[in-house]
Amino acid sequence: MDKRLVDLGDFIRQRREAAQQSIRDLSRLAGVSNPYLSQIERGLRKPSAEILQQIARALHVSAETLYVRAGFLDGDSARATAPAPSVEEAVLADPLLSIEQKNTLLSVYRTYVNPAAG
Repeated sequence: MDKRLVDLGDFIRQRREAAQQSIRDLSRLAGVSNPYLSQIERGLRKPSAEILQQIARALHVSAETLYVRAGFLDGDSARATAPAPSVEEAVLADPLLSIEQKNTLLSVYRTYVNPAAG
């Protein structure tokens, strides 16, 4: 198994779980089948750049983040051109926070940026 694909799959699964989404939810939002997304998460399939973009959009992360993890982009060149991570991306990426803490922080943040939705 390709280590990059396993790392990519782990990253996608962690983001999905942090967002409290089932694999079915994410597959629907990303427009890919459940089995295909499951294979990506397990590192068994290498998704195309287009599929990664759909998954990134559904997870609210930059496509560049997934491209680097999949090996489509060099991490150094992507960092030079990619915008800084969003607040949501930074919270979700923080390894020191539990899923519950991440969800609480994101809930508070979303209330401030979109008071009508809270």
